[in-house]
Amino acid sequence: YVMLLTLSPYTPRFRDRVSPPGVMIRPYLNGFTIAFNVSQPNTWQPYVDSMHHFLAAYDDKVQEEKNIECVPGQYFIQGGNDSEEKKACQFKRSLLQNCSGIEDPTFGYSKGQPCILLKMNRIIGYRPGAGVPVSVDCKVQKGNESHLRSVDFYPGNGTFDLMYYPYYGKFTHVNYTSPLVAMHFTDVQKNFLVPIQCSLNGKGIINDLNSDRFLGRIIFTLSIGK
Repeated sequence: YVMLLTLSPYTPRFRDRVSPPGVMIRPYLNGFTIAFNVSQPNTWQPYVDSMHHFLAAYDDKVQEEKNIECVPGQYFIQGGNDSEEKKACQFKRSLLQNCSGIEDPTFGYSKGQPCILLKMNRIIGYRPGAGVPVSVDCKVQKGNESHLRSVDFYPGNGTFDLMYYPYYGKFTHVNYTSPLVAMHFTDVQKNFLVPIQCSLNGKGIINDLNSDRFLGRIIFTLSIGK
């Protein structure tokens, strides 16, 4: 009990071996296969509903009320006691542009051009990229590379801005909103199972460990029917 009293509920006592981040995608409904037919709205509407639900916390008005505008391109390092509440930077869904669900409420699913969101796992104190923003790229994981002809990334060129790091933990960084990268698959071969691998790229990132499909990368399948 005495030893437990020496531990902080806000941050880990030792952080000398922070793991590189894993990643996850949204929507995530029934595993890592996103399958639908463009002509059958009932097959893609659950993905659209899931996206709107997930992005509710990213609504521009919500972010403006809860969080502050930060300086892009540099880490947002905050001092003070571990127990002191930290400020969080705004990440507005409008930054996701064509994948924000604002202009196109179906996130491209009604056109056979689905948007998928990627986010890094939260790691207290971690500063990804060693001063250079981590970027995202996608390719066909196995098979015919021509089945994936075009992907657009938002915001910008598909990077996680440094201003959203470091993360200080759920007890003090209460309004923290994880930054996202939207991947807009604008030209994918129809009526095929297309395995996609999207990876993080940056200093200190590990994305080629075969025993862990979520460490620095994620693999999922697109199956888009007409």
